[in-house]
Amino acid sequence: MFEAAGLPAADDEALTPEERAERAKKQDKEVEASAVHLLSRREHSTEELKRKLAAKGYPEASIATVLDKLGKKKWVSDERFAANYVHHHARRGQGPVRIRAELRQQGITDEQIQQKIAGGEQDWSGLAAEVRRRKFGAELPRSAAERAKQARFLQYRGFNSDQIRAALKFDPDLDDEPERD
Repeated sequence: MFEAAGLPAADDEALTPEERAERAKKQDKEVEASAVHLLSRREHSTEELKRKLAAKGYPEASIATVLDKLGKKKWVSDERFAANYVHHHARRGQGPVRIRAELRQQGITDEQIQQKIAGGEQDWSGLAAEVRRRKFGAELPRSAAERAKQARFLQYRGFNSDQIRAALKFDPDLDDEPERD
């Protein structure tokens, strides 16, 4: 367990309380350095950072201590991570359904996710229409098969059915299948 932090393994019972405290302090510094290194590259959620540090073999107690310390310094913030994530992935043409699912995997609460997605910054129907136009061109689909193909694409990108209908300018109550010659 201590080998991951660069500290030699030793029998804890053979150490004095001062030595144990010194060892824990060194380990916390090692965990903090690793966390700061990860954060220097990009924003991480608390849960994501916890998983990455645990994968490096650091003990959970040190990880919790360091994450608490970094949270108090505002170096790690789930709210900031969620805002950046929604903005970045929306610019890449991903819809709210997909973004919500990915943020849940990152350990962000449903309340924070809903707040960031419904924040009013993004016109999801407009984004769906833009993504459809970039992929398939300005002309709307003429056949049911083409409409279904474009709808599946938008659904994969994470848009809901209302946003897809708006992007395809399709109302199932008003629009019928075009007549074929």
